[in-house]
Amino acid sequence: MTDLNGIRKTVLDNGLTVLLREMRHAPVASFWIWYRVGSRNERSGITGISHWVEHMLFKGTPTFPQGEFDKAIAREGGMFNGMTWIDFTTYFETLPSDRIDLALRVESDRMVNAVFDPQETELERTVIISERQGNENSPNFLLGEALGASAFQAHPYHHSVIGWQCDLETMTREQLYEHYRTYYTPNNAIVAVAGDFDPDAMLARIGELFGPVPAGPALPKFNAVEPPQRGERRVTVEGPGMTQYLEIAYRAPEATHPDYHALVILDTILGGAKGMSLWGGGTSNRSSRLYKAMVETELASDADCAISSTINPYLFSFSATVRQGRTLPEVESAMLAQIQKVMDEPISDEELQKAIKQTKAQFAYSSESVTDQGYWLGFSEIVADIGWFENFLERIEAVTVDDVRRVARTYFKPTLRNVGWYLPTGAGPAEGDDEDEEAGELAPVAEAEQGVGE
Repeated sequence: MTDLNGIRKTVLDNGLTVLLREMRHAPVASFWIWYRVGSRNERSGITGISHWVEHMLFKGTPTFPQGEFDKAIAREGGMFNGMTWIDFTTYFETLPSDRIDLALRVESDRMVNAVFDPQETELERTVIISERQGNENSPNFLLGEALGASAFQAHPYHHSVIGWQCDLETMTREQLYEHYRTYYTPNNAIVAVAGDFDPDAMLARIGELFGPVPAGPALPKFNAVEPPQRGERRVTVEGPGMTQYLEIAYRAPEATHPDYHALVILDTILGGAKGMSLWGGGTSNRSSRLYKAMVETELASDADCAISSTINPYLFSFSATVRQGRTLPEVESAMLAQIQKVMDEPISDEELQKAIKQTKAQFAYSSESVTDQGYWLGFSEIVADIGWFENFLERIEAVTVDDVRRVARTYFKPTLRNVGWYLPTGAGPAEGDDEDEEAGELAPVAEAEQGVGE
């Protein structure tokens, strides 16, 4: 057992990692269970399988038949959810602290006893294909998927979380169940609990319910390494609508890389401080460089950027919605000019200190509630370790003017650029769809599922 700033970390004999943070300011507790499986662990033929398996765990067990869990959480005044992303799958329940045991019972049960009824599996195939087709109404989804597939050629980050439709049409119940039995195991899981509880009693109860679950099989080895990019890549996507979109992406380092925090500050300078919470948020980006250079000049109706926190190197992306009457070449030129500027000219110390202050504020807002704390404990252990979260502010404060310029020059080289254009065909349901779908730089989580009432 280890203890870091009040966070207790224990690994059970079956390999389950347990993180506990006692927070007594409200009679509420949040229970999270994380599995180290997402689209990163998929290959052609089974893309989207992690997301589909996540759905199936809401279909019930013999102890909690379909719908019973939802009703039980609602009766106890709680909320729950589940989500899949490139690096993980996670589920949580937030409840009055004297009723949090329901979450432990449900999650220990469905770690082992999810039914995967063949008829329900087929019904869910229809649901997920419909979800995929709904996403295709969004220019942002179509462009982002195409650009990601271009930016990654060997690494499975090439695939979107939802998966390719050809795989969704052909995957079998047996493949889904095998994926579940391979990855939903104690030795591949993290339990994170935050809130009003006694840590000793909570650890004992987790041991009682999860301890008897046997460790799973040896996990498939992950060997994929994306080769160096040797020149700019460009993709063009045509689809419904009346609006043009631009996306530019550079491969960025993983969350544990020494350059990561300087890139977070660079993201704030260029695009504004992001809401780091799982639930979004953030401040206006009207004082950011991209807004001033592209929105105030009426080149674009919005302009932003984002860095993601990931296990392996992922992307630092820029996006813009082209204003009517403007063209993609001129918007791209303006965007690239701003990128070149941070490479050529050092930012001012005043701009740096403002970005640090804004980033720290968003970090504080994102970790206020027990649900947010449970999220960050587990997420940090997925991409790094709990020290990554606890030392985040210290590392942000240590970023210098020289660091910002250095990382811009390192990662924004023209030969490392991926450019995507969305060209509208003039009609269809995507017309006017210009929502920014990026999450905050620390929490780019995709596809929350199965929410329930308060």
